[in-house]
Amino acid sequence: MDRETGVLMHDVEESERPRERLLELGPAALSDADLVALLFGSGSGGEGVLDVAGRVTRSVNLRRLQQTAVEDLLAIKGMGPARAAQLLAAAEIGRRLWPEADPIPLVRGPEKIFELTADIRRSNREHFVGFYLNSRNQVLRREIISIGSLNASIVHPREVFIPALAVSAASLILAHNHPSGDPSPSEEDLAITRRITESGRLLGIELLDHVVVARDAYTSFKERRLLR
Repeated sequence: MDRETGVLMHDVEESERPRERLLELGPAALSDADLVALLFGSGSGGEGVLDVAGRVTRSVNLRRLQQTAVEDLLAIKGMGPARAAQLLAAAEIGRRLWPEADPIPLVRGPEKIFELTADIRRSNREHFVGFYLNSRNQVLRREIISIGSLNASIVHPREVFIPALAVSAASLILAHNHPSGDPSPSEEDLAITRRITESGRLLGIELLDHVVVARDAYTSFKERRLLR
């Protein structure tokens, strides 16, 4: 324990992992749980901060945080008045900075996904992103599932569907960037998409599209009739 702050050192080390990734890769590279962990800074009751943050993001839809009652936040294990206030303050800052933003984007086609991936299109590392939708095709959650090397990203269906189950998504759309600038799907992209489509059928969560994006162009699996 740090004698000056009273913070357990393993909490400090744990909280710095998302901090270091944010500074290296930018805030868009962090998951919802990583961002909440940065707000909290340290764990609680013997748990690490990432454990507490993960429980919060599984219990609360962050896109609707402003409509969440304080009592609901306090009912989450590891939460208290200070942390509830931190979350609600962060939500209010976002509202004031972007008062006209649609809190729940509606996806009508791949061009909307292209718009919603502006943060990764110029990256020199491959980002694999999931958009989790309700029955009206509104985005309930956007999650960066993996960050790969210059030309490859390893994705397991388990990581794709955990966020879907957490928000009770009716369907999902996948997207990833090609740092090469060519949005044409690779054989690996086709194989990954087939695996995720099959897994989604077992879970009753339909994969609506997989959009490969580059700086100024995109390819939609749905438009190309590559979804099977």
